[in-house]
Amino acid sequence: MAKLYFNYSTMNAGKSTVLLQASHNYRERGMDTYLMTAALDGRAGVGRIASRIGISADADTFTTEDDVFGMIRARLVQGNIACVFIDEAQFLTEDQVWQLARAVDDLNVPVLAYGLRVDFQGRLFPGSAALLALADEMREVRTICKCGRKATMVIRQDENGNTITEGAQVQIGGNETYVSLCRKHWREAVGS
Repeated sequence: MAKLYFNYSTMNAGKSTVLLQASHNYRERGMDTYLMTAALDGRAGVGRIASRIGISADADTFTTEDDVFGMIRARLVQGNIACVFIDEAQFLTEDQVWQLARAVDDLNVPVLAYGLRVDFQGRLFPGSAALLALADEMREVRTICKCGRKATMVIRQDENGNTITEGAQVQIGGNETYVSLCRKHWREAVGS
């Protein structure tokens, strides 16, 4: 029985590494996978999922305008797939998450979505909120704060390392822009 999974964390927890390893495990056993990632995030190149530890793979991209159910159905016409993997799932729309649920229910294909749970202001991303509501199973990919506690929040910093508390929800960046923290240190950093 296929399920919709949501694997979530903060920045720099290794979500893409886990995704790529899981896809590799399927492929190593002769089962094809379908990889998708947000077109918005082109840090590794458009249509590329990459991990900070140096592994990567090609992927189809989606925008907020795409019918991801249709993309999955079209890919199934080309040949059987054992699993769909989606990186940067926080950038999905609520409708697209419903489309993923439909792919699981109607096409009987497991979908594993990987993404951020909250933004730098401690607010859920729309795609993450929908995944938290609709996923059959949720798994946290853990990382740690500077104090050693589990990091559940993230701050955005400027070029001088100062915490930014205002701005657009989405700003593509990585190690130089975002820092994962426990809630206590996040509150201290944002002054709340």
